[in-house]
Amino acid sequence: MKKSTKIEFNHNRIPRIETIDQLAELIFPGNRNHQRLCLAIFIELKYADNQFLKSLEWIAEKYGFSNRILEEVRAKMRRLGLIDHVSRFNTKQGYREGWVFSNRFWKSAMILADLPERLREIKDSKQEARDRDLFKYL
Repeated sequence: MKKSTKIEFNHNRIPRIETIDQLAELIFPGNRNHQRLCLAIFIELKYADNQFLKSLEWIAEKYGFSNRILEEVRAKMRRLGLIDHVSRFNTKQGYREGWVFSNRFWKSAMILADLPERLREIKDSKQEARDRDLFKYL
C-alpha cells in the first residue's frame, strides 16, 4: 500500500511536533529522502553565518542527493514559505544572492490559527445571507 504524500494537518498531530525531523515528516510524509534533505537544508541554514546560504546545491552534494530531489524539496519548502530566495538587488541582505529563512510560513500559520475564531465571531444579517448563499454553489 502506497503512503500518501499529502500534508496532513491533523489537530491531534500538530501539538505533538517538537523537533525539526517531526516537522519534516509532516511536510514530506512517506518520503525519507525528501525528509532528510529538508532537514539538511534547515540545519545548514540555521547554523550558517547570518542564516544565509549562497546556494543549496552543495548541500545536496554533501549529503548525497540528486539535483532533482533538491529541486523538489527546495520548491516545496519555498511554496510553504519556510525558505526564500533573495536576489542580489536586496539591500537587506547586502546585495547578495542566496537563501534565507522566510517568515511567510509563521505568519500564515498564525492567521490560519486565528481564522476559525474570526469566522465564528462575524454575526450580522448581511454575513448570514452570504454564508447561507454558499450552499447554493456547493
